[in-house]
Amino acid sequence: MLGISGSCFFAVNHHSLIPMPYRRTDNVVRRLAAREQVILTAATELAAEGGMAAVQIAAVAARAGIAAGTVYRYFPSKTDLIAELVAAVAGSELDAMKAAGDAAPGPMSALAASISTFASRALAERKLAWAVMAEPVDAEVDAMRLDFRQSLAAELEGRIEIAIAGRHLPDQDARVAAPALVGALMEGLLGPLAPTYDDAGQMREAVQTATLLALRALGIIDARARGLVAQCVLP
Repeated sequence: MLGISGSCFFAVNHHSLIPMPYRRTDNVVRRLAAREQVILTAATELAAEGGMAAVQIAAVAARAGIAAGTVYRYFPSKTDLIAELVAAVAGSELDAMKAAGDAAPGPMSALAASISTFASRALAERKLAWAVMAEPVDAEVDAMRLDFRQSLAAELEGRIEIAIAGRHLPDQDARVAAPALVGALMEGLLGPLAPTYDDAGQMREAVQTATLLALRALGIIDARARGLVAQCVLP
């Protein structure tokens, strides 16, 4: 016969008691993943509305329509939840940049597309972007946010190096240029000194201005830079 004890099933006969570890079914795994995604979505919405300070376990639980204890089952601490939030947003933004660059017809248009995609998505979710990239939070989360910024710089660095190798850009140290561009985009579009915008048209113009600034900084003459920016398809 079969007996159950704790999280293990036991095959029982008159000779032995053999533990058989419990294995989650596919349905259970999917249900757990779905619940975790609901929690992350709630946390992301709160961060987009009020920054990281708004991401509190009780508030996340209320937004997700579950008990606070359930949130703790998936994320033992607020720091764990925020770290996962940063990782999720970072992955989404990097995927969008890479997809835009890969879809472009050439090295320079790929570079422009990557920059404008990051800029437009960040400006569309300005408070969330600032929260996951620069808003003061716990030191443990800062390390993961640094990874995000480094990944952004690495994506641009690769595009810049390809353009230099093809003689589309003047020779320069891409390891310096790429993080400089990330810093300029963050401060110009997201930081406390960045202007606010009343409509989509103004936001689009701001993205084009930021992209044009980045291309000029890399040494592209103005007429060509303007042409590349005009070709960018904004998400």
